[in-house]
Amino acid sequence: MTNIGFLGTGNMGTAILKGIAGSAMASQVKLFAFDPDASKTEALAQFGVQKCDSEADAAACKYLFLAIKPQMFDAVLPKIANAVTEETILVSIAAGIGVDYIRKLTKPFVKVVLAMPNTPLLLGAGATALARDASVTDEEFAVVQNIFSACGKTAVIPPDKMKEIIAINGSSPAFIYLFAKGFLAYAASAGLPEDVAKCLFAQTLVGSAKMITESGFSIDELIRQVSSPGGTTLAGLDCFYAGNLTDVVQDACDHCTKRAYELSK
Repeated sequence: MTNIGFLGTGNMGTAILKGIAGSAMASQVKLFAFDPDASKTEALAQFGVQKCDSEADAAACKYLFLAIKPQMFDAVLPKIANAVTEETILVSIAAGIGVDYIRKLTKPFVKVVLAMPNTPLLLGAGATALARDASVTDEEFAVVQNIFSACGKTAVIPPDKMKEIIAINGSSPAFIYLFAKGFLAYAASAGLPEDVAKCLFAQTLVGSAKMITESGFSIDELIRQVSSPGGTTLAGLDCFYAGNLTDVVQDACDHCTKRAYELSK
């Protein structure tokens, strides 16, 4: 049996724990968690999660997920420094936090996997970027991949791109929700039922995503397929082009990445 521990059982930590508990690996692992709010860990007992009395107790696990906010690392990680060993794999889901920073607060030899998941993990439809340092073996990394695969899709990237990927999948759900808010506000102003507009627009997002990943067409080709000459779509696209929508998106991503680098210092 493999012991998997969690520091923090907020939305993301809980989503990952539930993903493990509901996956094929559930019978092969033991789950442990520590949270300052004991009621959170107690609520996870129904998923087979055992409550730890301290951060150090959770750090006795082979795999320890650091499911805490980046601002908490300075206070929390020194509490597990004496508990981690050469066999411990620390899995960080904190934005902007790098391998060197984690080692500085724990042990210089500790094995680290960096993960950038997103909130759709709560529904088992997440997208997680993963990177590992060279000391993590293929077998150990595969365990972490399988855990996140139980909650959605994964992709492996170089460690030095973990800050840049945040805008692509970590923060982008919020950007998409803001975009959706504009469409739903228009629907309300036009007198359309909210439930109808939300259903149709959300399904359009799902379908459009599948077109991007499965149709084989480029983004530009997909746009052209919807855009009849002189038609309604082009009339709307002209507004987006006039507002330099793609430039605004890239600017938002740049700001997101800049903040990630600030958090890493």
